[in-house]
Amino acid sequence: MKFVKSLAGLALAGALAAPALAQNPTFFRIGTGGAGGTYFPIGGTIANGISAPPGSRPCDQGGQCGVPGLIAIAQSTTASVFNNAAVQNGELEAGLAAADVTRSMYLGEGKFEGKPHPKLRIVANLFPEDLHLVLPAGSTINDLGDLEGKRVGIAQAGSGTQVAVLQMLDAWGVNRDNMDEAELNNSQSAERLADGQLDAYFYAAGWPVAAMVQLSSTKGMNLHSFTDEDMAKINEIIPAYIPSAIPGGVYEGIDAETKTPAVSAMLVVSSDLSEDLVYQLTKAMWNDNTRKLLDNGHAKGKQITAETALDGVEALGVPLHPGAEKFYKEAGLLQ
Repeated sequence: MKFVKSLAGLALAGALAAPALAQNPTFFRIGTGGAGGTYFPIGGTIANGISAPPGSRPCDQGGQCGVPGLIAIAQSTTASVFNNAAVQNGELEAGLAAADVTRSMYLGEGKFEGKPHPKLRIVANLFPEDLHLVLPAGSTINDLGDLEGKRVGIAQAGSGTQVAVLQMLDAWGVNRDNMDEAELNNSQSAERLADGQLDAYFYAAGWPVAAMVQLSSTKGMNLHSFTDEDMAKINEIIPAYIPSAIPGGVYEGIDAETKTPAVSAMLVVSSDLSEDLVYQLTKAMWNDNTRKLLDNGHAKGKQITAETALDGVEALGVPLHPGAEKFYKEAGLLQ
């Protein structure tokens, strides 16, 4: 996969072995998303779990239980598209990214026609990202066609949400020509909606989303609940988006279940990273220490398990990294 940056300079990840990791501190950058979303806190938890800086107490003495010498850092980015491109280009060692965007970028299809990203490799399926279509409190729509002529937040350029949402809207005859679109991150969108500057906005993330928790408890908001027919239509357009639901009570004032499509979030690395390094970090992701961190962090952390780490990966068509594959085979999770 990529070049890994150490304090002493740059060293090829392929040259890194366990003894070297134990002696030389190594930075490992994980691209996440905006601070108001889900990728950033989850990425921070994973970074904490796989880190074991030089000089830290051993795991069996209450210290960190990650990869010896590894200092992982969660970096806020514009999410999926940016993260995958940065992993491909060697600007990040890893990134969180939506499954549909990862497949399209790896194969070079759809919006990325003729621009394959062949270095992308999967470490794990993480959690479902539910599409939130946020509306002002008391506001409703029948379907996506009602957004024509409206002021709509379509998420940031460089995000998987925007790529998917534009495909969905197009199926209902809505596009950049007949709506007033705003390319904003989740926190900015929530602020604009609260101020009356947006009629709706989209954001795909694991619930609860921090900016929406704040919005629902202050100005209030509503979520659009898709019909089963509309979710089937979306699944046909984007197979990676499958029917899901946000339980009632997740956000203040929204007591009923919200039916909505969801896509899996993946942890992606580069094929340039050594098998040994990725094997060690995959092993560290699923140890008891990281389990505690995930269970006590963001609510979505509880859904990130070794038992679901391979869900949908084979059908996705993006290869597992050999280091991750080695771990899952040893753990009896892969034949």
